[in-house]
Amino acid sequence: MRAPRTPADVLAHLLRSDPARPRVTWYDDTPGPTAGERIELSAKVLANWVNKAANALQEEFDVEPGSTVRLALPPHWRALYWALAVWSVGGCVSLGGEDGDADLTVTDDPDVAGDATAGVLVTLPALARSAPELPPTGVMDEARELSTFGDQFTAWEEPSDDDPALRTPAGLAAYAAVVPQREWPQGTRLHTRSDDLGQVLLDALAVWALDGSLVLSRGPAPADGDRARLAAEGVTLPL
Repeated sequence: MRAPRTPADVLAHLLRSDPARPRVTWYDDTPGPTAGERIELSAKVLANWVNKAANALQEEFDVEPGSTVRLALPPHWRALYWALAVWSVGGCVSLGGEDGDADLTVTDDPDVAGDATAGVLVTLPALARSAPELPPTGVMDEARELSTFGDQFTAWEEPSDDDPALRTPAGLAAYAAVVPQREWPQGTRLHTRSDDLGQVLLDALAVWALDGSLVLSRGPAPADGDRARLAAEGVTLPL
C-alpha cells in the first residue's frame, strides 16, 4: 500500500484501515476547570469533527488553496481537527507570530479573535456548548455553531503538491512534503507532552501515516512522570 502523502491521504487511510480504533487520546493536566479531562477520538469521530470544520472554512470563510489560516491554539485535540480541516480545503496552517496576512484566525483567545480580519473562537472544554462570553462581531462561536455544518465534506478545489501546507517559525512545508516519514514501527502508539503545536501536528501526521495513534497530554506531568498513563494507554513510543 502506498504511504499517505498528504494530510487528506492520512485521514482517508485511517478511515479505510479501522474507523473505530482510537486515533487521538487526550489528557488535560492543566490547572483549572478542565483538569482531568480525557477524550478519545476514533478515526470516524475525528473525521466528523474535521468535516464540520472544513465545511465551515469553505462555506463561511471561502478558505481554499492559497488561503492562510492562523491557528493560535495550544497543543490540544481541537487544534488537531482544525489543522486537518484547513488541509482538507487546501489552505495553509500558519503557527506563531502575528495575524499578518492570514485570511482567518482560529483561536481560543477572544482578544486575538477580535483583532483578526476574520475569526473563529474555540472554547476548549469538551462539553462546551457556547463561548463563556459573546464573541466579537464577525467571529464565529465554534462551540455554538460548528454542529450546524455537515458531517460529509467535498473540497471545491484540491491543492497542488507545491502549495504551502504548514508555516512555522522553522520554515514552510508544501503539501508534497508536510507528512513526515519516520522510522517508527507500523501501528505505533505515540505519547507526547510537547508544548509546540507545530511539532505535535507533525508527530500526529507521522504516526497516523503509519496506521498508529496519538496520546496527547497537556500541562505538568503527574508525580510518576506519566508511567501509569503510558502503561494504561499501551504507549509504545514516549517522546
